[in-house]
Amino acid sequence: MAVTGPAELLATWEAGLAQPASDRALLLHRAARPGAGTDALSSVPLGERTADLFALRRALFGDRMQVVLDCADADCGAAMEFELDATALGAARPGAPEDGLRVAEGDWVVHFRLPGPADLAAVSSAARDAEHGRQLLGARCALSAVRGGRAASGEELSRLPGAVLKRFAEAAEEADPAAEVTLNIACPECGAATPAELDIAAYLWTELDAWARDVLLDVHLLASAYGWSEPQILALSPLRRRYYLELCADA
Repeated sequence: MAVTGPAELLATWEAGLAQPASDRALLLHRAARPGAGTDALSSVPLGERTADLFALRRALFGDRMQVVLDCADADCGAAMEFELDATALGAARPGAPEDGLRVAEGDWVVHFRLPGPADLAAVSSAARDAEHGRQLLGARCALSAVRGGRAASGEELSRLPGAVLKRFAEAAEEADPAAEVTLNIACPECGAATPAELDIAAYLWTELDAWARDVLLDVHLLASAYGWSEPQILALSPLRRRYYLELCADA
């Protein structure tokens, strides 16, 4: 992966400041795949996007990730701080067959594709509740469906049985295990296990936000001291920027 430069990263950060989480995730994915279009990025399987964002995170900020989590035990609630290895996370790529996931349940045979970011965004904005969301996602991802030996109608696809949707969820999880990165951490205080989903897009955005504000402060200080422009300062390596900042502090 080609590491995106500081000017491009700042542009990504600026564009995402007023955007919702789903749009920020798309901006980060575009930084991970600079040549890809919006439609292509919105339709990739979720595990593929997760792997791309972890790769971007490693390229920008290294392998080690600091995570803070509260113990799930109500009587404990201790703050747990631990370190993760980003290299081992998000490594599993989706392995769905080219003709989709085949789900056979009762008199139904349905071929689904793996869900992508656009599917989740559409379902999240339209679903009335969790059950309705599962119905909408199943209908969006269904490639073909046969019920009792005949092609299912559009109305039938919009009301797929719960058993079919459950099998679809299980098949998608098996084919795309990196779609959700779930941690299960034992509390060092009480020993209780605390499950938590690691949202790499949200985590990476928080890091990018902190990085961008630090860089802009560097630009302000160096521009004030030397009269350099922002592009000139961003063209400096981080080491040289830090050295000039130390000289300013010593002056």
